[in-house]
Amino acid sequence: MEYNRRKFISFIGKAGLGTMITPPFLISCGNNSNTVNIKDEPKETLELLKETILEGIAASDQDDLLLAKGLDYHTIIKWGDKISNKDHFGFNNDFTCFIPFDENNPKDGLLWVNHEYVNPLFVSNFNFHDFEKPEEHRTIEQIDKEMYNVGGSIIRIKEENGKWKIVENDPYNRRITAQTPIQLNWDSPIKGKTTVMGTLSNCSGGITPWQTFLTCEENYDGCFGETEYDEQNVATHRPSWYGWEKFYEYPPEHYGWVVEINPKDGSAQKHIALGRFAHECCTVYELEDKRVVAYTGDDKNNEHLYKFISSKPGSLKEGTLYVADTINGKWLALDWENQPILKSKFKDQTEVLIRAREAAKLLGATELNRPEDIEIDPITGNIFVTLTNNKSKDDFHGSILKIEENNAAFDALDFKASTYIAGGEENGFSCPDNLAFDQSGNLWMTSDMSGSSMNKEDKPYMPFKNNSLFVIPRYGKDAGKVIRVASAPRDAELTGPWFSPDGKTLFLSVQHPGEQTTDVNNPTSKWPFDKDNIPKPAVVAITGDLIEKMNKLSQIQESQNS
Repeated sequence: MEYNRRKFISFIGKAGLGTMITPPFLISCGNNSNTVNIKDEPKETLELLKETILEGIAASDQDDLLLAKGLDYHTIIKWGDKISNKDHFGFNNDFTCFIPFDENNPKDGLLWVNHEYVNPLFVSNFNFHDFEKPEEHRTIEQIDKEMYNVGGSIIRIKEENGKWKIVENDPYNRRITAQTPIQLNWDSPIKGKTTVMGTLSNCSGGITPWQTFLTCEENYDGCFGETEYDEQNVATHRPSWYGWEKFYEYPPEHYGWVVEINPKDGSAQKHIALGRFAHECCTVYELEDKRVVAYTGDDKNNEHLYKFISSKPGSLKEGTLYVADTINGKWLALDWENQPILKSKFKDQTEVLIRAREAAKLLGATELNRPEDIEIDPITGNIFVTLTNNKSKDDFHGSILKIEENNAAFDALDFKASTYIAGGEENGFSCPDNLAFDQSGNLWMTSDMSGSSMNKEDKPYMPFKNNSLFVIPRYGKDAGKVIRVASAPRDAELTGPWFSPDGKTLFLSVQHPGEQTTDVNNPTSKWPFDKDNIPKPAVVAITGDLIEKMNKLSQIQESQNS
């Protein structure tokens, strides 16, 4: 398959001007970019751009969102802000995704934001540190508050005079929570239900060719626990950390799925065919025959990378789920009908998908170090997978895995795997998490060092200080270097990078600032420094000439090569 850069670089999204290499299938959405005509630039400007060296920032433990020279930010929305007369913005915002209404106006559209989990200390006024057996002191009112504050938000936003603002009370503004009824996209009930209650643990996500949002349920076992099986296949229940199952008897099997949200009406469905595990993200590519390929990873130590290939156009139900053997470069089919070893363990395909982790291990899939975000390079078509870390295997700093599908075909069953770049002091970053390609193919990356490990003298993360946002330029003198362009507030991580359709804004979540707080009157962070004087997760818009400058560098390179 031959890649045509201008064909793919037509829409800025999670993967920049292309969410999943992206897509011809989103051109009709009207998200065409406004590229700069490099010939219109003065000669002096072109020479200056060629000589430009990006000025990154040093690692910092300061309690603020710090940005490199040439970047600025403003807050779009934060936890607790009203989005309508009845709803407010949820907690711990993670993945973001923007779809404009009109191809001629990239500055007005719908923003989807995940709300991954809650800190009860702030959300429900419950401090787990106050009790030896905290589960005995919880109330249903507290649980309901926590369940409301996860899931996701759909909000209409507009850019006016250089600032993005929420359109309050817009008819599109709505919340999807852990108490929203959601259908299962499957022919068989799961634990007796075809409609289940809510979505939770929503980490990263994606977008579909038909312009809907995908939100992924990651650490679902923290809410309703998990069903575990012994060697005799006897099931037992492992309790959750939050203890929600003591108040609502929802089966764990109803969670751990990829969830599709229709932005226009808020309707939702869970895609059983994509398997059940700690989904970090779901990145979709549309083939020429309109079938789709979906990549997703299981963000847990020693778990796996998966790929779904549909058998029908536009389907996330009909098709086959595969798991990666990265050692031999093979995609292994999680197909109960044609895999005798799966038939010996599971009763049908539904059980294979529910217990995908066990099935993957039976097939000999490669254990990986927390596969998190997955993006497709809009220039080469290679698949990049962040492997955040695996302390149990002395991998403290993680790496980025590169997958090259055979003959560049996304539905291929053979591939080549290699390390694109490894974390550590030599390369200046640790624990890669979310990725995004901008309209020039520059790679943007956030880090995910845990709050309990950051800025500790006895930990290997001390040199990196707070979590950060990095960019790896594709062109110019800094090509290939890892450059820190933002530093997060204390205890926070930066998540969900997504570019606006014109490439001039980077939407970014600031998640869990002050997460290590044990006393609400003495928080470890006070960002974003509003009147309540407590930390609040928020979504910001990052703008500035640095982003535009990097895009121009790529166009200079192209003009010289043409």
